[in-house]
Amino acid sequence: MLRKLPLAIMLAVGATAAHAEQGDWQVKFGLHAVDPKSSNGHLAGGTLAADVDSSWSPSVSLEYSVTGNLGIEVLAALPFEHDVKLNGAKAATVKQLPPTVSLQWHFMPDAKVSPFVGIGVNYTRFFSVDETGPLAGAKLDLGDSWGLAAHAGLDFALAPRWSLTVDARWIDIDTDAKVNGAKVGSVAIDPLVYGVALGYRF
Repeated sequence: MLRKLPLAIMLAVGATAAHAEQGDWQVKFGLHAVDPKSSNGHLAGGTLAADVDSSWSPSVSLEYSVTGNLGIEVLAALPFEHDVKLNGAKAATVKQLPPTVSLQWHFMPDAKVSPFVGIGVNYTRFFSVDETGPLAGAKLDLGDSWGLAAHAGLDFALAPRWSLTVDARWIDIDTDAKVNGAKVGSVAIDPLVYGVALGYRF
């Protein structure tokens, strides 16, 4: 019995190493929409209603499996571009990047269809603001945002290493708006971010 113990240990270590080689990391390439909530707040003492439209962009995520069920995911994307309207008139276009880090829980990681949920932190940076219409000739600044993010989705196994994911997340995004250096209020974007992605595990 004792003579078989070293062999059993070697087999267990080998199996663990093989498992690590086959599935500790997963990268996903997809297409996602940032869809802000319908009303994004009022500026200039309540006289201007702000609305931010939706935008699609390619996305990429990388997830490390701490255990079979628990993962740490980093989400990134190419810049999203949004139109900003004030009282229904287009006032600016703005680009933003919303990298998000999440803890993910996979309920059935080895199943053909595996649901998951996650919670994390988002950082959104706004840039490349182009003023027009009622803001033509003015300078609009939108401050960076930190907020919580909630995530849920389904992984569909296509092959041992490949999967297709459909997911949605809610992100708390609020930004302070300044016109010509003077704060005019806050814009609550709070979008639903949804899309599809093709994943590869390595």
